[in-house]
Amino acid sequence: MAAPAPILAFENLGIVQGSGWLFRNLDIHVGPRDRLALIGRNGAGKTTLMKLIAGSIEADEGRRTIQPGTRVILLEQEPDLRAYKTLLDYVLAGDDAPMEYEADAIADQLGIDLSRDAASASGGERRRAAIVRALAMEPDVLLLDEPTNHLDIAAIEWIEQWLSRFNGAFVVISHDRTFLTRLTKQTLWLDRGAVRRAEIGFGGFDAWTEQVYADEARNAEKLDAKLKLEEHWLLRGVTGRRKRNQGRLTKLVEMRAERASMIGPQGSANLTIGTDDAKTKVVIDAKHISKSFGERPIITDLSLRITRKDRIGIVGANGAGKSTLLKLLTGELEPDAGQIRFAKTMERIVIDQQRSKMAPEKTVRDVLADGGDWIDVQGSRKHVVGYLKEFLFDPNVLDAKVGTLSGGERSRLLLAREFAKPSNLLVLDEPTNDLDLETLDLLQDVIGDYEGTVLIVSHDRDFLDRTVTITLGLDGSGTVDVVAGGYEDWERKRKAAAPKRGGGNRKVQATAPPPPPAPKVKLTFKDQRDYEILPKRIEEIEAGIVRDEKILADPALYSKDFAKFERLTKEIAAARAEKEAAELRWLELAEKVGG
Repeated sequence: MAAPAPILAFENLGIVQGSGWLFRNLDIHVGPRDRLALIGRNGAGKTTLMKLIAGSIEADEGRRTIQPGTRVILLEQEPDLRAYKTLLDYVLAGDDAPMEYEADAIADQLGIDLSRDAASASGGERRRAAIVRALAMEPDVLLLDEPTNHLDIAAIEWIEQWLSRFNGAFVVISHDRTFLTRLTKQTLWLDRGAVRRAEIGFGGFDAWTEQVYADEARNAEKLDAKLKLEEHWLLRGVTGRRKRNQGRLTKLVEMRAERASMIGPQGSANLTIGTDDAKTKVVIDAKHISKSFGERPIITDLSLRITRKDRIGIVGANGAGKSTLLKLLTGELEPDAGQIRFAKTMERIVIDQQRSKMAPEKTVRDVLADGGDWIDVQGSRKHVVGYLKEFLFDPNVLDAKVGTLSGGERSRLLLAREFAKPSNLLVLDEPTNDLDLETLDLLQDVIGDYEGTVLIVSHDRDFLDRTVTITLGLDGSGTVDVVAGGYEDWERKRKAAAPKRGGGNRKVQATAPPPPPAPKVKLTFKDQRDYEILPKRIEEIEAGIVRDEKILADPALYSKDFAKFERLTKEIAAARAEKEAAELRWLELAEKVGG
């Protein structure tokens, strides 16, 4: 069966940036039901390419074709709201604006008050308003540039569910690996001025790129040619880090198992340790701490012992108390009850969400080495050029002004500066915003090598799964779940936990989920059976997809067993289609049940 004709395409696309071509001779097509991940390093031109696809900027050469009547909507990273009084004014602006009732329906589900003043709205509120506008406009092709930035996990999961039911096509730029893995079925890889397309979702991206790099290396050897210097260190660094990350994940599993043995009965927040020797030195010791704001409990009766080399992840919805807990654990806030003791030798560095503080007129050299050529990194002296390479910078940026760097590059520069400082407690508040995937690999690399303790607040599920040994989950009631493992482990516990929570950090007994409510209208025997068994079947399909995607993500699979790689790719696609059909069927029956 032939593939459907593209609804949007480019031939020989090219655009000039600065004094040269950003990219040239690109051929791109988008099918009516494509789920495309657009992948590339910071500076590769992903956002520019997205704007070209949207038609909001013109190409310098090439031809854009689009089927008549096709509606293409772009969700930008940073929409300009300066001209609008309220978020609703922004959502309803323009001749092609959605109807207000359509916007209100989506806003209710996303949990955003559109009457909010636009000038004082937070980053998360602005992002939600932009999502409301984009989705309510009923696009045929939806272009999403970092849609999960500034969103909490509940909002991210809502968007995932919406996109899984979306009947059009979408192209997404994102650093959120879990988001990409769950949703995408094809990949566009923008790399060194060229674009490659593969009919695989993001789950197979690493294996695919490893194969491409290996082929390039073989071809270079055959031609007796060397890669350009900047390409050589980049490719070697990226592939080397991925191999090391596999070893680190194995080590992380061992650390989690060791930490789990130190935790008391399941559900208890009192992390006890078997010994107080140097390897398990206590860094933060909190006993029965509580914190409230007015009548609202934020943290209730939490006991927690954090030791050297623990990696602590803090998760929860916006407003659940993550920042409050972080401030308690770092001594910025005093608890209302209980006590916290800190190691006397604690030296901390904090990397928070406000990464725009570096003076734009300073150079990279100024920021890293006070204008010199050498930098002290955790007590060791390194040449600033070599240190820049470790953080994926071209050495030619050494004397560039900070103000000329992209947001992602500024974030990377800040990481490089902060990680050089001597410390034994690292505090990361939403560290993954504005970072590309390769920089996230690098950040995981650095955290894995860090000798001290790490506290991380993040909504990036995959990042937490790859870095933390303990997860602290907040639900907004004051309860703090303490789980040995990452986000996935916390999510598994949360789903298994009884719905009755109560105050404090007491043991939670798992119970079976309640039976489906009795229908308000009489269903046929088949409908009633489908209504009862489909939720379990959907969970089974989802578990199978996750399992197969983990196998598919093995970098060696593509070259070692291509037949298995191809089979799994097809099976995942079929499973996703089955899951989508099952969800639609259950929703139809749920509507009948609800009357």
